[in-house]
Amino acid sequence: MAAFGFGAMIQKLKASPKTIVFTEGADPRILEASSRLLASTFLTPILVGNPQDIFAAAEDAGYNVRGAEIIDPNNYARFDEMVDAFVELRKNKGMTREKAIPILRQPNYFGTMLVKMGVADSLLGGATYSTADTVRPALQIIRTKPGYESVSSCFILVRPSASGENEVLAFGDCAINIHPTASQIAETGIECAECGKIFGIDPKIAFLSFSTKGSGKDADVDKMALATRLAKAKRPDLAIDGELQFDAAVSPAVAHTKCPHSNVAGHANVFIFPDINAGNIGYKIAQRLGKFDAYGPILTGLNAPINDLSRGCNGMEVYSMAIITAALA
Repeated sequence: MAAFGFGAMIQKLKASPKTIVFTEGADPRILEASSRLLASTFLTPILVGNPQDIFAAAEDAGYNVRGAEIIDPNNYARFDEMVDAFVELRKNKGMTREKAIPILRQPNYFGTMLVKMGVADSLLGGATYSTADTVRPALQIIRTKPGYESVSSCFILVRPSASGENEVLAFGDCAINIHPTASQIAETGIECAECGKIFGIDPKIAFLSFSTKGSGKDADVDKMALATRLAKAKRPDLAIDGELQFDAAVSPAVAHTKCPHSNVAGHANVFIFPDINAGNIGYKIAQRLGKFDAYGPILTGLNAPINDLSRGCNGMEVYSMAIITAALA
C-alpha cells in the first residue's frame, strides 16, 4: 500500500483522522473494507442501514464490524433536523417536508446529508447504485466548488516501471460528462492535475485530440484548443498544452518533430480527453493492454469528497477508494 502515494495518504490521515460514510452498509464488499479500516486508527467507517441487517450480513460474510458507527435512516435522532436542512437547500425546487422525508430515507441521499451536516467527512457509494444515483444527491446537496460549473472525474493509472518505481498517470474525464463543453474540459484538466498531486504527480497536462497544434481541422479540435486556452488562463502556474495527439504528448521524439517548443509534449502525465467515449476507452485500453491498475472514478469539482464505486468492485478496491476519498478531505 505504500505505492503511488498510499503511504503518504495514510500518514496524512493518521495525523488528522477522518470519517467516511458507506451508503450500502450491508454489502459484503463494504463490510470487508470496513473491517480492515476498523483494524486501523486513521479512518472510521459509518455504515448506513439497519444495524440488525448489517451485523447479520457481517456474520454471514465473516467480517467483524463491531466498532463501526451504524446509522439507520429510519431511526436517526437528528432526522427532523436533516429534513429541515434539505428542505432549505431545495426550497427553490419546491421541496416540502412531505416530499423530503421519503427522499432522505434513501441511503444515498441520507449519507450525503450526513456529509453536509458535518457528521462525516467524506462518502463512498456505488457498490450497488449507479453513478447517477451517487452524483445526483451530491450535486443537489454538496454542490460544486465556487466558480465551477460541473462535476467531473479522474482516474489514477498505476504501473510498476523497470526502475522499480511506479509510473503514475491521471486521466479525465472518463466517467461523468458525455459531451463536455470547452469550459468543462478546462475544469477537468485543472482538477485532474490537483488530484494527481495527491498521488505524487508533478502535473504536465495534455489536452488530447486527433490533431496537434492545428494539424487537423474540425469543431472538436477547436474545442480542445479553446479548453487549453481557458485552463491556461485560469491556472497559469500549471504546465498545460494542447491540442496534442497522444503520441506527441508522450513521445519526446514525436514531440520534437510536431511541437518542439512545448513544455508538456513528450512528457505529459495528465491526459484530458475530448469526451467520455475517448476517455472511457482510453483508460480501459491502458488498464487491459497496458497493465495499469486503475483507481477511480474520483469525482472532482465538488465542495466535499464524495466518490463512486464500480458495481464490479471488490473489497480491496473499496478499501483503497475509501483511503483516497478521505485523503481528499
